[in-house]
Amino acid sequence: MLKKLDLYIIRKFLGTFFYAIALIIIVVIIFDISEKIDDFLEKQAPLKEIVFNYYLNFIPYFINLFSPLFTFVAVIFFTSKMASNTEIVAILNSGISFKRFLLPYILSAIVIGIMNFYLANFMIPNVNYHRIAFEKKYIKDNTKVNQFNIHLQVEKGTYMYLEGFDVSYNTGYRFSIEKINEQGLYYKLTADQIVYDSLSGKWQLKNYNIRRINGMNETFERGDQKDTVMDVHPSDFSKEKKIVETMDYGELKRFIAQEKLRGSDRVKFYEVEQYQRISYPFATIVLTLIGVSLSSRKVRGGIGLNLALGLAITFTFILFMKITTVFATFGNLPAMLAVWIPILLFGLLAMQLIKKAPK
Repeated sequence: MLKKLDLYIIRKFLGTFFYAIALIIIVVIIFDISEKIDDFLEKQAPLKEIVFNYYLNFIPYFINLFSPLFTFVAVIFFTSKMASNTEIVAILNSGISFKRFLLPYILSAIVIGIMNFYLANFMIPNVNYHRIAFEKKYIKDNTKVNQFNIHLQVEKGTYMYLEGFDVSYNTGYRFSIEKINEQGLYYKLTADQIVYDSLSGKWQLKNYNIRRINGMNETFERGDQKDTVMDVHPSDFSKEKKIVETMDYGELKRFIAQEKLRGSDRVKFYEVEQYQRISYPFATIVLTLIGVSLSSRKVRGGIGLNLALGLAITFTFILFMKITTVFATFGNLPAMLAVWIPILLFGLLAMQLIKKAPK
């Protein structure tokens, strides 16, 4: 009997979840087409590329984005329906404990959580590469912005500064690089302008000065133009807004380590992204437990009241998550705590609701 009950709940849970996700994705795609149809026509985007390079790669992103919300909605919906039909009363009266009743819900939430983890860390970064490439080609490209007052630590003891960098022309202005060891500054290079040659992979320095210091001896070198190789790339200055979306978990981890070395001011943004990819599957389990606890009791308002209360809790969770991540990115709150604090607090709420649930 228990196995049949488990399969019944798992089938109801996952069936309702994927049905709701499918409906919302259809609605989102319709609205997205209506918004971008002018760009598709203007840029003459082929139908094949629109379908396969954009919208098929668009779907996994939105499945992962809406997954926690619709997990909660699915649980509230079908559990409230079971409660209103007195199915839960019959299950508990048959001798099954409430904790045992939760098992198929937890198993279903784990399945969705594993799917979320795979999508966020492996599948979505891969498909985003093709989706973003399509957007750059056929939709207005807003991924790159010019940067000013750039400070980078290229490697240990080597520091770089640019007053400004023009992304469109791969050109930097008021450039300097300093090398420091235990004795202090021993090398300094300045140039009015640097230009990246994508064919040779070299940087061209214009109106440059080089100062070399060896103890009490100094040498100077000046020139109008000089080609050199540096361990930097224009992408290090452009800070593409969507670059982390194309990185799997391993690439993102290495990228964060590199940005920390270079003293990037966006490290916390990247760390929040990294920890969210890990924590969201756990958020799915927490929201599932809250949903079961709220909707397992038969109430006069029925499904509508449970859905309203459930949505209020979900949006409170999302709002709390946004607030803590803002404190992390613009304040002193560590990124790991910012991501995990809402999940832990709502996990405690889930434990309290389970204690008060009908037994």
